[in-house]
Amino acid sequence: MRLRAVTALIPIVLAIAGLVAASCHRRASTPPAPPPAAEAQGHPEVSATLARVRERHRLRCGVTDSLPGFAERGLTGWRGFDVDLCRAVAAAALGDSHAVSITGLSNKTRYAALQSGAVDLVTGGGTYTFTHDVTQGLDFVGVSFYDSQGFLTAAPRPARRGQPEPPPKTIADLNGQRICVQGGSPAQLVLAQGLKARGLSYQPIVKDDRQQALQAYQRRECDALTDDLSVLALDRQSLRDADRHVILAETLADDPVGPMVREGDDRWANVVRWTLNAMILAEAAKVDSRTVDEARRESVDPQLRQLLGLEGETGRRLGLADDWAYKAIRQVGSYGEVFERNLGQSSPLKMDRGRNALWNADKPGQIYASPLR
Repeated sequence: MRLRAVTALIPIVLAIAGLVAASCHRRASTPPAPPPAAEAQGHPEVSATLARVRERHRLRCGVTDSLPGFAERGLTGWRGFDVDLCRAVAAAALGDSHAVSITGLSNKTRYAALQSGAVDLVTGGGTYTFTHDVTQGLDFVGVSFYDSQGFLTAAPRPARRGQPEPPPKTIADLNGQRICVQGGSPAQLVLAQGLKARGLSYQPIVKDDRQQALQAYQRRECDALTDDLSVLALDRQSLRDADRHVILAETLADDPVGPMVREGDDRWANVVRWTLNAMILAEAAKVDSRTVDEARRESVDPQLRQLLGLEGETGRRLGLADDWAYKAIRQVGSYGEVFERNLGQSSPLKMDRGRNALWNADKPGQIYASPLR
């Protein structure tokens, strides 16, 4: 009797086992459903650097020390193009462009200060190259200024009864000459590689910093001085007999410069990257610190409204307030406004925009920002 009962149960047990196996197979072969949109786009993880900046209520920002137009100390504090980039990030991250401590750095201290955590950000002086971006433990987040390395030189002074020689016109004219350069700087490496590639020889006169190199050039310890064109323009302007000195039209290498952060905090890199982009997008939209309030009240352009924090979720996704970009533009300015104030025709340097014009300007340059969408 018992045997017949057990035998009768066998088909039922097998059927249940088959159903369980089929269900397991379906679960194994069917990919998990994606999370709901609200969950997938939830609040991002907090940036460790941003958390520290907020905890101390202050951004620590590094700039190149004593570089007129870019970063210099005056009676009222620091000013310059790179200083304004620092202030824009402080406005975006903390809501206050003045909540920033500026540290002047040199070629020898710039990267170490960022790697050690002494500063949260470096806004200028570092050239965006493979070596700097990949091997230094740093991340470049964009290009804020396009520069090139070149030469400042002059015609030799005439002998008592001789005629003055013409000044060099090309890099080839510097063959065998003495050239002043900052030791340990990217310019020193570019000089060596650039002249070697051209089959030229030279005698390097290496100095510890930019000012020492310029002073050696003034004392005629060297026949030419090499650095970025923006720096050479400042150096030439400071010479008493500036008309005798020329900056060669031919250059050695391109030097795109931009903000740097420590590698490993992608969310902080996003904050800095998109602050720079927001300033560029503001210029493209013809909005600056003087017109941004009116634009915020009256604009119906969805992209501009998103930039100014009236639509979308860009702030939440960056871990910032919705009006992060508006605050940076309102308190510091658009890219074009910052350039004009510190480097352009409204400044003592009177630099042309050149390569640093917007890509779609009447005289196109290379400044471009990705869309905020």
